Amino acid sequence: MLDPFGRSVSYLRVSVTDRCDFRCVYCMAEDMTFLPKADLLSLEELDRLCSAFVGMGVRKLRLTGGEPLVRRGIMTLIDSLGRHLKTGALDELTLTTNGSQLEKYAVDLVRAGVRRINVSLDTLDSAKFAEITRWGRLDQVMAGLQAAKAAGLAVKINAVALRGVNDDEYDAMIAWCGREGFDLVLIEVMPMGEIGDAARLDQYLPLSMARASIQRTWTLDETDYRTGGPARYYTVRETGRRLGFITPLTHNFCESCNRVRLTCTGTLYMCLGQNDAADLRAPLRASESNAPLEEAIREAIARKPKGHDFIIDRRKAPAAVPRHMSVTGG
Repeated sequence: MLDPFGRSVSYLRVSVTDRCDFRCVYCMAEDMTFLPKADLLSLEELDRLCSAFVGMGVRKLRLTGGEPLVRRGIMTLIDSLGRHLKTGALDELTLTTNGSQLEKYAVDLVRAGVRRINVSLDTLDSAKFAEITRWGRLDQVMAGLQAAKAAGLAVKINAVALRGVNDDEYDAMIAWCGREGFDLVLIEVMPMGEIGDAARLDQYLPLSMARASIQRTWTLDETDYRTGGPARYYTVRETGRRLGFITPLTHNFCESCNRVRLTCTGTLYMCLGQNDAADLRAPLRASESNAPLEEAIREAIARKPKGHDFIIDRRKAPAAVPRHMSVTGG
């Protein structure tokens, strides 16, 4: 599938639920109102939608949330999608998780064909973790990470850079990831959704500043390593592990975007930072044939924009798009 700018769309991110067992301060408000369960696509419908994309050329599927592992019966979907790995139609099936449920599901994920996961973890300090996630427990996530390692999953840690919160921990996180055998990716705050009292401008830390600070302690060697996502990677010479930077504000990655995002209600967003979307639930349910669905997908890809308009500025509205990150996943 080619978009209007000649980019091949080969990567689908699927939010299987907007619900989460955390309430991270940069992601959502504490008193979130989630979608009625009746509005969600069934797991069978999500399977059919994902399979349609695979049939049209998607080679990588990432399941996200909210927190994907809190969706009831989620392993039924993951097990089913694993069949595309066995046929060779799909190169990778993976997920982004907060780690809270990994101790329960790590072995099952490997059995289904998942080989690597992203785990969102912004701090190694228990008290700070509780403040950032509001409802989370660091020991639960750490137990999940050990279960993931034991099961053979490759782990990448995603940390949102938060000014005055975790910007004094990068050296410790790089050292910890080196000891544990994890890669680390730092991410700039994205202006999505209203988040209550927390001011994104106060949270926002340009990763150029973080990188300059990191390079006072660590040697970063350039690498051409890519995972299909937007991170630009370096190898930390002292640990041998990778360190990535995702910079949607200071240096956007739109020129190489190969991704679209599907929500748990069947809405397809062609860009994380734009509001244009396509309803795939209606054609999915209109016919047992995939022809109407595939036509709707092609029409949507033909509207994929050149790039997003993320900006954080006191003169601008606080959110570039009204939906929370939990609606479409990271």
